[in-house]
Amino acid sequence: MNWKETYESRKCTAQEAVQGIKSGDRVVFAHCVGEPKELVTAMVDNASNYRDVTISHMVSLGEGKYTWPEYKDNFRWDGWFTGGSTRSCLEQGHGDFVPVFFHEVPKLIRQGHFPIDVMMVMVSPPDDHGYCSVGVSADYTMQGIQSAKMVLAEVNSEMPVIYGDTFVHVSEFDKIVETSYPLAEIPLPKIGPVEEAIGKNCASLIEDGSTLQLGIGAIPDAVLYQLQDKKSLGIHSEMISDGVVDLYEKGAIDGSAKTIHNRKMVVTFLMGTKRLYDFCAKNPMIEMRTVDYVNNPTVIAQNSKMVSINSCLQVDFMGQVVSDSIGIKQFSGVGGQVDFVRGAAMSLDGKGKAIIAMPSSTLKKDGTRISKIVPYIDHGAAVTTSRNDVDYVVTEFGIAQLRGRNLKDRARQLIEIAHPDFREELEKAFQERFNASCK
Repeated sequence: MNWKETYESRKCTAQEAVQGIKSGDRVVFAHCVGEPKELVTAMVDNASNYRDVTISHMVSLGEGKYTWPEYKDNFRWDGWFTGGSTRSCLEQGHGDFVPVFFHEVPKLIRQGHFPIDVMMVMVSPPDDHGYCSVGVSADYTMQGIQSAKMVLAEVNSEMPVIYGDTFVHVSEFDKIVETSYPLAEIPLPKIGPVEEAIGKNCASLIEDGSTLQLGIGAIPDAVLYQLQDKKSLGIHSEMISDGVVDLYEKGAIDGSAKTIHNRKMVVTFLMGTKRLYDFCAKNPMIEMRTVDYVNNPTVIAQNSKMVSINSCLQVDFMGQVVSDSIGIKQFSGVGGQVDFVRGAAMSLDGKGKAIIAMPSSTLKKDGTRISKIVPYIDHGAAVTTSRNDVDYVVTEFGIAQLRGRNLKDRARQLIEIAHPDFREELEKAFQERFNASCK
């Protein structure tokens, strides 16, 4: 049987495909923009036929209906990252969160810690040889396909073909559902004066020839905007967004100084607008690899002048960084922050920098403004990046370099870059904690 016959024999509707899911199964979705929307919808529509199906994934951009209370006997969410569509089930007690470094997810799948009965993925249409691309999401998706007992594939005509470790033969799919709809897009962020100031401070730490890891949002894009006059920048990042395209088109990113994957942007997933997806489609400069490679600290460390830029929710006087929880409430997940903080610290030429960038204060839901630099982290909060790993902390008011400094010096530097409205209060807390003057 040739691949076209295999393909035709396995085609079905989404409703037919999800009938292969059984009560007690673990179902894993492809990551982020790669989540197969029609298969997930069909699964939820078929909920009455399931009991105790475990759902696992990292970032999801879907509705998360399987976490709604009315489905708690049908589905149990056991996630590796949480967001707006999944947080409520944790608070309601019918969902669970698994702390995990992003780069370890494929290994945990291989080792059986995360056994997969059914993997649901979105892929591009097959090429002339019967190979589909997982496109925007290689990360743990490729390992999931290899390890799952059953693979359900949405073949979406809108999924771009992206080069690298992304290709899967149609024979690997047990059921194939043809679809055609635009990929999920993340609106471009608004860069205000605070983000602009943070971007300038971060940019001052970045040299020509640096290799960058950035996330998504106003701060990463503000940093990128400030790098237009830099030269020979490279990208080795778990993801990229539209700001990278702008910088590439201005000539600042060419990868010519990279020590591994020279002149390639190495990423493990994409999240942005259609412009980003179109830019990456069949672009020889984009190298999509699995997350156990891209986010492995020992691989990251092979880049010279490696600079990681991540954000957080809170930093305490010791330099403990809280990025994924607000008190006892799980807000997101560890993701790749620690992977890149440690990889940058080990950068082969000793010139790596790990930057935690954040606004100095934030507004609570009740309109109260609070400082993000605090004497002590909130009760019940989890430390994401330890005080032993922290390097630079950047706000709109300046840069604190913490690595190698004692606790008093760390606290003093952090108070200097805190919002002026909170500095007097923080200085008083410093005196109470250390029995010493803050000045």
